[in-house]
Amino acid sequence: MAVSTVERVSERLPVAVGELTGALGDSVTVLPLVVALGALTPASLPHVLVGFGVFQIVWGVRYGLPLSVEPMKALAGLAIAGALTYGELVAAGLLAGGVLLVVGATGTLSRLQTVVGRPVIRGVQFAVALLLAQAGLDLALGDPGVAVVGAALAGLVALAGYRRAAALVVLAAGTVWTAVVAGVPTPVLPSLAIFPTGGPALTVGAVEGTLAQLAMTVGNAAVATSLLCADLFDRDVSPDRLARSMGGMSLAAVPLGGLPMCHGSGGLAGKYAFGARSGTANVVLGVLYLAGALVAGLFLSFPMALLGTLLAVVAVSLARVALDTDHLPLVGAIGLLAVATNVGVAFLFGLGYWLARERWLA
Repeated sequence: MAVSTVERVSERLPVAVGELTGALGDSVTVLPLVVALGALTPASLPHVLVGFGVFQIVWGVRYGLPLSVEPMKALAGLAIAGALTYGELVAAGLLAGGVLLVVGATGTLSRLQTVVGRPVIRGVQFAVALLLAQAGLDLALGDPGVAVVGAALAGLVALAGYRRAAALVVLAAGTVWTAVVAGVPTPVLPSLAIFPTGGPALTVGAVEGTLAQLAMTVGNAAVATSLLCADLFDRDVSPDRLARSMGGMSLAAVPLGGLPMCHGSGGLAGKYAFGARSGTANVVLGVLYLAGALVAGLFLSFPMALLGTLLAVVAVSLARVALDTDHLPLVGAIGLLAVATNVGVAFLFGLGYWLARERWLA
């Protein structure tokens, strides 16, 4: 992993401070998507934040590493863009959790990665990036002036050498503005209920969303995270063990109003870059999420145009990763086909092409 400005600074921080700043590395990925879901879908933001808080602490203690706990990005992006209903998101989260649990228990993850192919995974990432950008543009057009201010702020942060933190800074600015204008809400405990804002809707769209998510999860959340654990921390954490963690976590969280979650390699790299070296960072971030759940209403008044800017920044970040490939035509075709049709059709097209190509070259 390339040494960034943030990493160079983090190496000089005291251990305790590094764990605190490292906790922010994961929130760069999580909070923009979570706030967007809370604002644009029936998802209950307090319940969602409780889910993230609890499992940040659980995995920090269990693994002793600053493992990332992130939304399953394909499903979150499709729900934000309106390509999945909330009920379909719930169903897809349960399906993905069940598949990951079985795959992890049977040790078949490596074989699945070989079948899917990394360029197909990149194509799904690019598809989600395009859909997020499209949703962001629609929101930004509601108040272009506010959106331009947000874009300028993100640009300044990126030019200062903190590109990864750009979305988090825009989110912080919008939250402060909301607190000043609307005030800080009275803390409220989220209710304990099964499917508090709606149950699963098992449809063709939910199955397609599940396939798209699993394509990303197998490569980026399980295999890539396993490699990073070895590279950064000299720890052997198998992809199958991570799959079992992700499957169990999603199956436990989704019925209680949480989101389907995964261990993202980007979040782990972000935590490390910001100074995290142990599971303490997870415990710190988990406590912050639980505290945020009490005043989650603050985020629901977030300016929609600024939220559009936030989604655009997240889309650009995801697209940069997706386009880092030697198979740009395939990645581009999957992304454009997803916009024209849906991500499930695009994924099956990409998978079919990749399997045919591999067989022809064999």
